[in-house]
Amino acid sequence: MRLGFLGAAREVTGSSYLVETGGLRFLVDCGMFQGGREARAKNDRAFDFDPASIDFVLLTHAHIDHSGLLPRLVALGFKGTIHATRATCDLLAVMLPDSAHIQEKEAEFDTLRRFHASLRRDRARGRPDAAPLYTVAQAQASLKRLNPVDYDLEIAPHPRVRCTFRDAGHILGSAILEVQVEEGGARRKIVFSGDLGQPGRPLLRDPTPILDADYLLVESTYGDRNHKSLDATQDELVEAVTETIERRGGNVVVPAFAVGRTQDMLYLLADLTRQGRIPKLNVFVDSPMATAATEITFRHMALLDDETHALMGKGGGAQYFRKLQFVEDVEESKALDRIAGGAVIISASGMCEAGRIKFHLRANLPRRESSVLITGFQAAGTFGRKLVDGMKRVRLLGEDINVRARLYTLGGLSAHADRDALLDWLGHFRQAPRKVFVIHGEAGVAEGFAAALHARFGWDAMAPQTGQRAVLD
Repeated sequence: MRLGFLGAAREVTGSSYLVETGGLRFLVDCGMFQGGREARAKNDRAFDFDPASIDFVLLTHAHIDHSGLLPRLVALGFKGTIHATRATCDLLAVMLPDSAHIQEKEAEFDTLRRFHASLRRDRARGRPDAAPLYTVAQAQASLKRLNPVDYDLEIAPHPRVRCTFRDAGHILGSAILEVQVEEGGARRKIVFSGDLGQPGRPLLRDPTPILDADYLLVESTYGDRNHKSLDATQDELVEAVTETIERRGGNVVVPAFAVGRTQDMLYLLADLTRQGRIPKLNVFVDSPMATAATEITFRHMALLDDETHALMGKGGGAQYFRKLQFVEDVEESKALDRIAGGAVIISASGMCEAGRIKFHLRANLPRRESSVLITGFQAAGTFGRKLVDGMKRVRLLGEDINVRARLYTLGGLSAHADRDALLDWLGHFRQAPRKVFVIHGEAGVAEGFAAALHARFGWDAMAPQTGQRAVLD
């Protein structure tokens, strides 16, 4: 049996793993690479195999860095089934067409840019149009391949494969995969952690403990550090809101992942208002996908924790806001950039790479009275990472902008388990796996976490590289 690491190996995007044994080939995740100019080239060449040769796909969750190349896989010949939890399937119905729309718009922009560059060089003729990675129609076609699966119910995607989806507590519908593969009359159990959530956080249940595996793939996004406590995070959120809105009279701009982080922010703002720590606020959720994701979240209330049920109830916590508006219309979105102060604007994308957040940042970054709240991991090469790294002058939407707004980093809101939480989850294993592959972490972090697993548990752990193939005995 061979295991191929196609992405998210010594990096944090492009999650995809290929399992091959006795003529059987299947993928676990099929994620898009994100961040920087190199990402497009990586996505173009992501498949070093014939997509038609893949029997099926198992999907851990809906985030685009785990699911975003599914439409391309289908468009290039994959005809199998994509197995995912019910909530993940619902989210994909929103997220993949949205991703495709972004691909189409970026291709249009690139074509226009090439045309103008050619005019400047007097070589306009014969320039090919830029092609999107995939189209909205191709994204819609990929949705027909989905098979919704319940948590904790074993499925058989192939006569020689058994798979169970366990709650990972990362985002709605996220899963840890326990995969048993038969080879030569023997069964081998491979556990894919997917992205593990931080226990004790709002909305979702804690990650399910796993007790055994022959081979384990574990994420390491924050394998080198711990998050702020939730109490400390709430304190910083109170400070950001109070300082920005009540004292300086500016706006609070929140780049937030449409799935998970937006709902976390609404919960925390409602809870802090309920506690009397902040006033009722004017909150604008400016992301059609976030609006849809919020609706999907409340369709799957059974997956949420008890505290969320108590606070949000059927009204979604609307009683705790002065105004809670889900912005759909583009003109309404543009109008937000004319608000001088007093607004909390939550918008996608979470790493500031695409979407409406770019316009809100352009309007507020130059203003000393406004603030930007970074609420999640910012991959290397992304615009959000530039802000976190302290750049004082940035290029955005074709303009050079001075960064004068105050930056807050709310590390305690991460949907990823931190170092201690990862080690605690791993501590439930009753015996050492034969081999542990540390994935989904930047190179130094993944290597360091692999060393930590060897030191703490005595496990045979390594951080593979993208493109590497491992033989599973």
